[in-house]
Amino acid sequence: MKNRIIVILTLFAGLFLLNSCLKDDADYWPTDVAGKMYATVLKPTLQALSLKPVADTVNFSFMINIATDVPPTSDVTVTVEIDPTAVTAYNARTGKAFKAYPSFKIVNPTVTIKAGTRTAMVNGKVWGADKLNACDNFIAATTIKSVSDPNIMIPSNMKSYMLSLPISNPYAGDYRVVGYRIRPGNPTEPVDAIEAFNTVDCKTVRKTGFGNYTSYDITIEVTSTVVVVGGVNCFKVIATPIDPATGGSVGGMFTAWTGDATLTPADLTINYYNPVTKVFILNCYYNSTAGNRIMYETCTRQ
Repeated sequence: MKNRIIVILTLFAGLFLLNSCLKDDADYWPTDVAGKMYATVLKPTLQALSLKPVADTVNFSFMINIATDVPPTSDVTVTVEIDPTAVTAYNARTGKAFKAYPSFKIVNPTVTIKAGTRTAMVNGKVWGADKLNACDNFIAATTIKSVSDPNIMIPSNMKSYMLSLPISNPYAGDYRVVGYRIRPGNPTEPVDAIEAFNTVDCKTVRKTGFGNYTSYDITIEVTSTVVVVGGVNCFKVIATPIDPATGGSVGGMFTAWTGDATLTPADLTINYYNPVTKVFILNCYYNSTAGNRIMYETCTRQ
């Protein structure tokens, strides 16, 4: 009897915590827990798994639980399904704007919880993050659909596994930067270096260095405006030299190519990103009383 009381108290403690997190007064545990059985997702609160912006498949798993003071005496079959409506309901409840992740599969939609045990694992997989907008927010939602034992209930606020899938900035990484800086009246100053492009937000990166001048940074925002370069749909960028000490802008970008006439690039289209070759082309300036400084760079993802 003592062990039975301990188990019941443990169940109530866990339920109190879940109820506090969910803030949901949908059908929940009755006061007479003893002898009741509920098929639940072990972690019904929003979980998260970060994705790289690549096509590769990413696997995940979660646990189905028979919440009860006494384990079932016979095998229990639980069936789950992908449930985009759970994403809609989550948005309505929280005021968020998640989208249902489009490339998603449950590997084993039917699991068996063996007699005398309480849990089984469901396995899922997602893929195709490279085709999605990293600025969108996605959830892969799986919901318990049915249980083989009619005496086992499915609580409405503990039946869905909600997996948030944030996608990393697709432009962040190391780039080989080849180009130069011009100070009017001085020889062209070349640069050939590996530089880190760091995430600012889902569509913006920031690097240190304006040509060979490392006292200024450049923020690079990839826009949705398309410019066709060599038959490839590329995206115009907004490149802004900034002073890292203040965070303020110290220049801008040219709308037509300018630079060293002896090093004129074959492609005179400037300030864009090629998603096929993963190359940024930048032609910027920063302000100086001695004459604005000019930078031209080809930045290739390594």
